Amino acid sequence: MIKEGNKAPDFTTRNQNGDKIKLSDFKGQRVVLYFYPKDDTPGCTKEACSFRDADDVFTEKGIKVFGISTDDEKSHQKFINKFSLPFDLLADTDKDIVEKYGVWDEKSMYGKKYMGTLRKTFLIDENGKIVKIFDKVNVSEHADEVLEAFNSEE
Repeated sequence: MIKEGNKAPDFTTRNQNGDKIKLSDFKGQRVVLYFYPKDDTPGCTKEACSFRDADDVFTEKGIKVFGISTDDEKSHQKFINKFSLPFDLLADTDKDIVEKYGVWDEKSMYGKKYMGTLRKTFLIDENGKIVKIFDKVNVSEHADEVLEAFNSEE
């Protein structure tokens, strides 16, 4: 189980354009990894738009934002285009990253149990250490919560 204070597990995957993204390449920079269940669904759209609307503040503070789901690059591309998302969405189709971060778990909807991605966010400092984990996410205000957490670290 990953905890605050742990080193963030490294990974290599592809973004919406098929470009290779490796977490350790962002050492020296603060990073937000937000895990979400599915592209273009109501809660996931609100969360993504929350980060979109605060992008200028994240950019100004030098914080790199990545959304991660098990959707593929093509799905991510459509989601980005539809909502003008200014940050990368990372494809984890083999579920390697969601398992490393402990966010692939049993969920329940309408009494049915199934495996899926938990909505969870990890804040990573310049040294690659996890400084904050959000287990409960308010999708409409999440970007503000994340910025507030980073401001308290400064």
